[in-house]
Amino acid sequence: MNLEKVFINFPVLQSDQLVLKKIEEIHLQELFAIYDNEHVFQYCGILPKHNIQTVSKMIGHFERDYQKKSRVKWGVFHKNQDTLLGIIESMDFNQKVNMVTIGYFLAEEYWGKRIATEAVRLLVNFLFEEVQINRIQAEVMPANEVSKKVLLKNGFLKEGLLRQASLWSGKGIVDLEIYSILKEDYSS
Repeated sequence: MNLEKVFINFPVLQSDQLVLKKIEEIHLQELFAIYDNEHVFQYCGILPKHNIQTVSKMIGHFERDYQKKSRVKWGVFHKNQDTLLGIIESMDFNQKVNMVTIGYFLAEEYWGKRIATEAVRLLVNFLFEEVQINRIQAEVMPANEVSKKVLLKNGFLKEGLLRQASLWSGKGIVDLEIYSILKEDYSS
């Protein structure tokens, strides 16, 4: 695992349509619109935020987590516009096992447009090719069919159900399905 590729300079990832880059204060209104929407967090262990000052502080928390080398939150942006579409993140970098966990969510108006699928593809490519990760995993609530499809389209395999495995904010103790992709799956 080459964490320098992640934590020396904030990585900017690009495709033909998307850019994954740092979320900054200029994105506050769009970020607040995402966090203020209850529907966005229906299947996440995140509580919606209805106070713009709270969301503003979160931008600082994103930077703090990055500086601590514990988590990277990219804003998902249209390449030709500086419009924040959502967030994708890498967390729980486990150097002993050479694995990382990813998560993502989009503003509701961008659902169903293949944006999450492309953002996950961009991140998976970066983690395997640049960071030399061996295993990427994601935890999904069993009812979140759309997120499962995003992962399956990107080559992830469902490994199983973790029963009453995690305490999620606003949800209590939840079951989670675990999906993963290995470097050898990605290569073939």
